[in-house]
Amino acid sequence: MSVMQELYTIQEMAITSGLSEHTLRYYERFGLLTPERHASSGHRRYSQQDIQWVVFVKRLRSTAMPLAQIKRYADLLRQGDATIAERQRLLEEHKLLIEANLREVQQHLEAITFKIALYKQQHAPPASDEPVELYAKETTG
Repeated sequence: MSVMQELYTIQEMAITSGLSEHTLRYYERFGLLTPERHASSGHRRYSQQDIQWVVFVKRLRSTAMPLAQIKRYADLLRQGDATIAERQRLLEEHKLLIEANLREVQQHLEAITFKIALYKQQHAPPASDEPVELYAKETTG
């Protein structure tokens, strides 16, 4: 008994992946996707494996990996197990860039948080033993 793999139209793939049909076609022309072609109609049909691949591509894109580098990874993947070490190296290099970006973003977040704390401190209500008139005069002058 053979198990039939469910195939998806480009419309279904767009909905499932969150990418537009235009982007899916572009990824195909660029060499990132290789959907099956239905023999009788010639229409694209995407597999569950294609969906998983697109999810991974979206992760790489959202972490600022250039399309050319993703294409390089895809080409290596198609070449099989002999390229595992090179694929690993490519991903490790990208991971280092992501970690550096995260550190930079963390520094930006800390600076913004510090600035917010300063503003809150400058606009804090007066202490209960401080005369309200003096506080109002100092902050409006």
